[in-house]
Amino acid sequence: MKRIFLLGLLVMSFVACDNKQKSNNEEEQEVAIVEPKEITPLMEFGFNLNDYVVVKDTIRQGDSFGELLAKNHIGYPRVYEIANKSRDSFDIRRLQIGKPYTILCSKDSLQQAQCFIYQPNSIDYVVLSFQDSILTYRDKKPVTSIEKRVSGVINENSSLSQTLLEAGVGYDVAEQMARIYDYTIDFFALQKGDKFKLVYDEKFIDDTIYAGASRIKGALFEHKGVEFYAFDFETNPKNGLRGYYDENAKEMKRFFLKAPLDIFRITSRYSPRRFHPVQKRWKAHKGTDYAAPKGTPIRVTASGTVIKSSYTAGNGNYVKVKHNNTYTTQYLHMSKRIAKVGQYVKQGDIIGLVGSTGLATGPHVCYRFWKNGRQVDPLREVMPPADPLDEKLKEKFFAKMKPLKTRLDKIPYDDFIDGEDELVTENTSNGIKNN
Repeated sequence: MKRIFLLGLLVMSFVACDNKQKSNNEEEQEVAIVEPKEITPLMEFGFNLNDYVVVKDTIRQGDSFGELLAKNHIGYPRVYEIANKSRDSFDIRRLQIGKPYTILCSKDSLQQAQCFIYQPNSIDYVVLSFQDSILTYRDKKPVTSIEKRVSGVINENSSLSQTLLEAGVGYDVAEQMARIYDYTIDFFALQKGDKFKLVYDEKFIDDTIYAGASRIKGALFEHKGVEFYAFDFETNPKNGLRGYYDENAKEMKRFFLKAPLDIFRITSRYSPRRFHPVQKRWKAHKGTDYAAPKGTPIRVTASGTVIKSSYTAGNGNYVKVKHNNTYTTQYLHMSKRIAKVGQYVKQGDIIGLVGSTGLATGPHVCYRFWKNGRQVDPLREVMPPADPLDEKLKEKFFAKMKPLKTRLDKIPYDDFIDGEDELVTENTSNGIKNN
């Protein structure tokens, strides 16, 4: 009987061990079938960033392409080879302070740089890939453009830029409007009730990041009851030349800008007799003084060649530009001269900065104007018109202008309205590669 009891205990022990073994095997089988989670690709610039050690920063004072790569284990002989093979597509010496860059490094123990990506602006980027062969190309981030249609009415003691800014329209759009009508409307003489409408695109990177506004497509400004239309049109696709034309295909641009500054106030006009604030005597003032903060950019009012860029006790720092055999202009009292003698400057180019050098009591630019060798008052002169639109382009212009004018005319006036947004374009990457 005792033997039977012991035998039973032994059998039960084997059964228990067998059950425990089965349980352990089942647990092991359950662990074995657990699959790792799939890592979602993190795509940027056409690369999966999960495959690299990623270095992101901005160009700092003293940084160079060679030093940035050397810090990431690329020797200078290889740096020279990369720079040499990429020079036709990208000049590594043109890295600008404050611009972002990305370096993609290998995920091994060396973490050696394999790719350098430079962003000159929020949309465009340059890729220098050198993991194996050296490849350089330019590309763009995906951009979505949404058409905006807005209108507004100028109130008492208000301005165009103030009206737009208060309504949430960017300063870049306000500045564009001022430039478009710079030749036809005096924005310092706006009246209550003046109205405007405009159509432009807002750009978004990856559908979410605001990337600024495009050129204004079309605009209408009603000043003193007179309507002024303006439509953007490309006249030379090869050179990227474009301008603004009215509904009759006449260019908004004139031979001369109305003033050499974007923002200013006239403190002294051309006069045969004026009391000089420094010399304390009566004398002719053969210029127009535009006051503005020190450092304000001074723009040349018409294209031409710089014939003087110098300093005198009276003029201070000044630049003189010959536009043709009839017209010459001069810009005095600069804090800094930018244009150099012999340089050809295009209308609107910055040639210096506002200052108070020479005989001046405060920061301003004295703008002087010669016609046929004689100084005259530019505010009283009848300026020559700009070149008309080529007859061969008029049919194309009117085909583009008419539907845009229809959209403008349908925008109702209000104190300020933000019309319906319309998705108009979606740009995808289209890089140009060079080996």
